Amino acid sequence: MNKTLRSTFQLLRFHFSFFLMPVYFFALGQVNQINWYHAAIIFLILHFLAYPASNGYNSYMDRDESSIGGIKEPMQPTKQLFFITGFMDILAICMSFFVSWVFSFGIVLYILASRAYSYRKIRLKKYPIAGYLTVVIFQGAVTFFLVYHGSENNQTTQIPVISLIASSLLIGGFYPLTQIYQHEEDLKDGVQTLSYKLGYRGTFIFTGILYALAFCFLGLQFFLNLDQKSFFILQAFMLPVLVYYVIWFRKVQKNKKEANFKNTMRMNLLASICSNLGFITIIIFHFFE
Repeated sequence: MNKTLRSTFQLLRFHFSFFLMPVYFFALGQVNQINWYHAAIIFLILHFLAYPASNGYNSYMDRDESSIGGIKEPMQPTKQLFFITGFMDILAICMSFFVSWVFSFGIVLYILASRAYSYRKIRLKKYPIAGYLTVVIFQGAVTFFLVYHGSENNQTTQIPVISLIASSLLIGGFYPLTQIYQHEEDLKDGVQTLSYKLGYRGTFIFTGILYALAFCFLGLQFFLNLDQKSFFILQAFMLPVLVYYVIWFRKVQKNKKEANFKNTMRMNLLASICSNLGFITIIIFHFFE
């Protein structure tokens, strides 16, 4: 594999899609009658096309020289990356028509939002609130809507609002922590993230509050569905994340250098593994009921 191709593959960051899977599995677990054919197509579109293309386009615009999400030493992007991300977006849109026109429209909106987030002449990411809300809404509520609608046999557009809010809160709590080690690098590029505005301590407190709210809404949704068992299953799986969060927060309070790439990726990986396993377990339990 030549250097250009290695750079393109690295910066698409396929592995980063794993961190975004919990919303997919959460939505799938809420669907009453799953169309597994559509569910599989949606999984491929999101995690192998839309998310990686968004990552790649962001890297093409940023040209990071220090650690970014999931990559400690990023290579420099080339024109090949730009064209590949465009091709992946077009393929994602084409494949989405196999699901529904509503899903296709949603994918187009997602792609446009991700471009507006990174594109130099718009650059939503440089604004702490606008950039944050773009990520939270589209990777949270919009993604939940698309998965729920597309995977449901009747392709309903009547999506549980509480679950939409919970999805955005889960992403909203998770996202600032992914930026906590990038404050200086972002500032060099003219980007002031919400995490930077909150500071190290503020970011942890903000994350804790949003995760608490997310689980309040999750609990409300599960209890309204008379599915208390699923809520307690998820709580059990998320316990290690809570323990790591408290330990890491204490370390950062003593030494800000602990808010580094290594600890951030550990947190991301642990949270993703636990939440994915929790939501998958819920799907399995529902399947055998």
